Amino acid sequence: MADRAARIASVPGHPFDIATVSQVRASRQFRVTVDTNRYSVPAQYAGHALTLKTYPDRLCLYLGEQLIARHTRRDDRFQDIEDPEHPKPLLEQRKKARDHKVFMRFLALSPRAEAYYLKLEERRLNPPHHVRNIVALSDIYTPEAVARAMEEAFVYEAFSSEYIANLVEQRARCTPEASALHLTRRGDLLDVSLAPPDLSIYHAHPQPSSHDTEEDPHHG
Repeated sequence: MADRAARIASVPGHPFDIATVSQVRASRQFRVTVDTNRYSVPAQYAGHALTLKTYPDRLCLYLGEQLIARHTRRDDRFQDIEDPEHPKPLLEQRKKARDHKVFMRFLALSPRAEAYYLKLEERRLNPPHHVRNIVALSDIYTPEAVARAMEEAFVYEAFSSEYIANLVEQRARCTPEASALHLTRRGDLLDVSLAPPDLSIYHAHPQPSSHDTEEDPHHG
C-alpha cells in the first residue's frame, strides 16, 4: 500500500502537455502558417522568431515564455484566421504616420501655422481635427488663400477650421474668375489677308446716262 501511495503521489498534478513544439517565424503580415492555414500574431511581432505549440484543438504562440497568441485550430485549408486585436498596433502606427505627414503640411502653409496650432491647443479644440480640415482646404482652394486666412485669424482671435473655411469661401465668391487674356502681336496685324472688293453690285443695274436724265423738249 505504501508503494502504491508513493506512485500516486508522484503523478503530476496538471495534465501532461501533449503539444507538438516547433520554432517558426512570423511573416511581414504578422502571420504563422500551420497546415496551409495562416494564423495571426500581434502586429508588433512581425518577423520575430516564435515558439509554436500545436494541440489537436488549438495552437499557441510564444515569444520566449510569454504567450502572445492563441487560436482554435481549423480543419479546413488555406484560410486566413485573424484575431481582431492583432492589427491594432499596426493601424495605430499608420495613423500616427498619416497624422504626422498632415501636420508637416500644415506647418508648411504659413510661418504662423505653429502659433495657430498652439492657439487651438490653448482652446482645447481637438487640434488634429482642425489641422486635417485646414490642410484639406489648402487642396480645395490654394495654400496661399489658407495662409492669408490664417493671418487674419490672429487679428480677429478666431481659431478654428470653420473660420478658415468661411473666410476662404467668401473670398472665392467675391473674386471674379479671370478670363483668358488674348494679346495681339504687331506681326499679326501685318499679316492680314483681305478679300478683293465686290464691284458687281455696281454693274447689276446700269446707271442712267446724262442723256436719259435730260428732259425731252418735245415731251408734253
